[in-house]
Amino acid sequence: MVIAKKTAVVYCEKQFGLMDGKTAAGLVRHSKTYNIVGVIDSSLAGKDAGEELDNAKNYIPIFASLESALDILQDLPDCYIYGKAPLEAVIPVAERTLILQAMTEGMDIINGLHQFFSEDDEFAEMAEKCGVEIQDIRKPPELKDLHVFTGKISQVNVPVIAVLGTDCACGKMTTAVKLNQALNKIGIKSVLVATGQTAIMQGATYGVSIDALVSQFVIGEIENAVVRAFEEERPDIILVEGQSAVSHPAFMSSVGILKGCMPDGVILQHPPGRKFRCDFPHLPMPSIVSEIMLIKAICQTQVIAIALSHEDLTETEILKTIKSYENRLLLPTTDVLTYGCSKLIHALSNLFPSLDRQKVRPKSPTIPLFTIG
Repeated sequence: MVIAKKTAVVYCEKQFGLMDGKTAAGLVRHSKTYNIVGVIDSSLAGKDAGEELDNAKNYIPIFASLESALDILQDLPDCYIYGKAPLEAVIPVAERTLILQAMTEGMDIINGLHQFFSEDDEFAEMAEKCGVEIQDIRKPPELKDLHVFTGKISQVNVPVIAVLGTDCACGKMTTAVKLNQALNKIGIKSVLVATGQTAIMQGATYGVSIDALVSQFVIGEIENAVVRAFEEERPDIILVEGQSAVSHPAFMSSVGILKGCMPDGVILQHPPGRKFRCDFPHLPMPSIVSEIMLIKAICQTQVIAIALSHEDLTETEILKTIKSYENRLLLPTTDVLTYGCSKLIHALSNLFPSLDRQKVRPKSPTIPLFTIG
């Protein structure tokens, strides 16, 4: 049975296409749950969201305000999604007013912040008054439903691949989603385990927003999600979305992911044009070599490929970086938004021959291997 998507407008004021607008960007690129009908960002009003993100129209308009969105859209969206992911925990007063306004219009509220709108007295009262729902994506499960590590991950006998990164907001989720889609398209049954709010909003069946959990349960929840995906789906491969970076001094998420899913390999996402860590301008970015060494030191696994973010780089620069990394590190390297996932799939097939046997082979290749001339 096909479940109809809910329509949604995504609020991302002055952040769309930037680091703190990653939730909005992810939903604009892909969502099995929502049909995104507009983005709210007054700094980009009148533009096309796809062109702003990927230089390709997707006919999702960017509006100056909620009022203009509702004036122009033919139908009232089902949902108002808070699409920013700021470091701060509490939203400003002006944004509260917009959420209340959306509820008075009859829109459900989808919230990916650590600030739970459903526990806010003013929001809860307005939601009840207007007959709308508030969904806090990051709200953790009840204590009785949380899991500690059990060791059952050792029973998973298909490849588990973690898509980690060297920083926050550098494209880990995008690469994981794109790779998951590409694998399934060629007949390799792949399941993506989500570890953050955006992938859950996109419709991932398995996973939880791990940065909202008590640390005691992070590793167990990741293990449980991978084991459930294995037992219920019987996939050929399981991909696990990464968070932050193993080396990041502010966050522990990637360490928990490594321990919880015990991956058979890691795809490492890296933004070579970034000089300082996202939201921390005093912290220089690590080198990709140091991150690889740290991953290997923590977990008995290997980085098997590199995926690049092309932010602040020209096409010539990204091609030069790809060639340099492949020559120096001997690892297949690509930018999935520009060149697709063929190199990553090729690397996985070489390392795990069982995957190659699962491919539905067309008469002529549909995903050519990108090569550097």
